[in-house]
Amino acid sequence: MKHHISRREFIKGNLAAALAASAFPVIIPSSALGAGGQVAPSNRIVIGAIGVGPQGRGVMGNFLAQSEAQVVALCDPLKRNLDAAVNQVNGHYKNQDVKTYAGFRELLARNDIDAVLIATPDHWHVPVALAAAKANKDMYVEKPLGLSVEEDRLLRQACQKNRRLFQFGTQQRSDAKFRKACELVRNGRIGTLKQIGVWCSASRPGGPTDPIAPPDELNYDLWLGPAPQTPYTEGKAFDTPKSWKTWWFNYDYALGFIAGWGVHPLDIALWGHPEMMTQPMEIEGRAVIPKTGACNTSTSWLVNFTFGTGVRLEYRGTNNGGEANEFNNLSHWKGRFAELRDHGTAFEGTDGWVVVDRAKIWSSPEALVEEKFDDLKLKLPRSSNHARNLLESIKTRKPAICPIEEAVQADVLCHVSDIATRVDRKLKFDPVKEKFLDDADANRKLALRPMRGAWKF
Repeated sequence: MKHHISRREFIKGNLAAALAASAFPVIIPSSALGAGGQVAPSNRIVIGAIGVGPQGRGVMGNFLAQSEAQVVALCDPLKRNLDAAVNQVNGHYKNQDVKTYAGFRELLARNDIDAVLIATPDHWHVPVALAAAKANKDMYVEKPLGLSVEEDRLLRQACQKNRRLFQFGTQQRSDAKFRKACELVRNGRIGTLKQIGVWCSASRPGGPTDPIAPPDELNYDLWLGPAPQTPYTEGKAFDTPKSWKTWWFNYDYALGFIAGWGVHPLDIALWGHPEMMTQPMEIEGRAVIPKTGACNTSTSWLVNFTFGTGVRLEYRGTNNGGEANEFNNLSHWKGRFAELRDHGTAFEGTDGWVVVDRAKIWSSPEALVEEKFDDLKLKLPRSSNHARNLLESIKTRKPAICPIEEAVQADVLCHVSDIATRVDRKLKFDPVKEKFLDDADANRKLALRPMRGAWKF
């Protein structure tokens, strides 16, 4: 946390003056001094929120619930989002103090802000985060990360150079079920790891394509930012009665759910088997990608990894509005694990298996999941709240539970999955050098995308 000298000196100086000026006892509220479980205002970590749509407001609510944090500034190009966020913040603090900004650079210019929450549309994640790192702000960045691996590299470099603390929005790391599953695997409780299964909901097809005027409440040029200049279409930026939000599944703004949802279970696979990123791997993938409609990202996929460790990973996108097919068929897993929902991570070893999703953790032998955490020799970092974990990281200047280095690795798994389905041939990828081996065409897909006008890096 930065030391805001003017604010702290103001409090100290005025307190001293008040004591000196009066012969009567001065009563100071204990909350101002941090007593009674309260955090003194001068010691709170000051937060700005950039992107306050439904997801951003959800994460911001987690920060509002932490006594160590103070949300003071909001930014969004859509008025309805700003209005809802203002009501949320002012309602929480019972005042009218929060400030709003249309552009993120003004918010980042505030010297009193310690950290930012970035929950913009995907194509803005890295451009805003890069600006935040250069403005010396710590950050919580919603997943997924960049629109290219090169974007991820640039952000990692900026965070490291400017010594910024980073928390990735892969909040499953702050859930004890997922931590236990990974600890069981890494402690060899299922024997030697052989196979990992990963699945999640895929992108939706369809969506309106007829151009319409952008709504008056949206600064559409700012919303587009670095993305290609294209006409506005119904539902592009937010849900409407006629269409769901289509930017989630449009390649101009996102990789679709192969990254937007898939990064969650892939990150858990990585947490349970980090050695996967130490040696070259082979990747083969196929997918169904819509050719019509506003949505043009994978509606189902099957990507097979063979890691240098000998462990294999099978990654599937399940049915989400498209037709059932060989890619989204989970019957072979259901026969072994049962109870499968639309997302999850399964680890199979020589002596058993463990499966985890947001509802539960289960295993074979069944008694595995009853083991006490203290009985496991290797223990992973522990967090019960993703926002609080970042605040603790800021106070101690130690890495958060999903730091930039591991965030990039999880995001890279999404990118190489998407690329493998688009080139439709076996690829070999070096995760240390972060490039494909002997495949210039695939490596071009790791590079920065063209960026519009003034938004170029």
